[in-house]
Order: sequence, then C-alpha cells, then structure tokens
Amino acid sequence: MMDEQRFRNESDKALHTLKQALIAAEEDGEFEAEEQNGVQNVLFEEGGGKFVFTPNTPVRQIWISALSTSFKLEWDEARSAFVLPKSGEDLMTLTERLLREHTGNSSISLR
Repeated sequence: MMDEQRFRNESDKALHTLKQALIAAEEDGEFEAEEQNGVQNVLFEEGGGKFVFTPNTPVRQIWISALSTSFKLEWDEARSAFVLPKSGEDLMTLTERLLREHTGNSSISLR
C-alpha cells in the first residue's frame, strides 16, 4: 500500500485533472462541477442528482458516489492511475461513462 503522502499527492493530481476535464465539458453535458474542501461534486441541471468524488486516505482509494452506487477506485502502480478493479476503468473513463449514463448524452467527452 502506498504511503499517505504519496496517496494525497496522487489523488490530488487525479482529482485536479478530473476537475479541469469536467469544467471543459460542463456546457455540453448540462452539469456543473464544484470543488469544496477537496471533494469534487457534479450537479445536474435536468432531473437533479449529483455525483460526489472523495479521496479516502485511510484506505488509499478514491470513492465515487453516483447512480445510487459507490465506486471505489484503487491505485494501479503499473498504470499510474486510480482504477476500478471490477471493470479496469480509470477515473476519467469511469466518470465519462457515468456522466453519459446519467444524462443520456453519449457525446460527453472528458478527453
């Protein structure tokens, strides 16, 4: 398991990159990205709801609460990325898929 300082550095970097991608996609995606105390929130214009992205330092994971489900991403050293073990999706890929599913907009891109 990575040490706490490295986790904080890697999770901060990953969530900052995600935030920038979300901000760039806001207008076309009909959602708004907000950061508050290190937690990234995505608020939806149509139908309400929100996604919450939280670094969980004790277990060294990034947690996503979205679509009534909790997703727990773990650090993959080989990929240098936080990855959902069940699907192999990295943070950006998983977030893009969840946004598309929630909004029904298959053109949302975080790349």
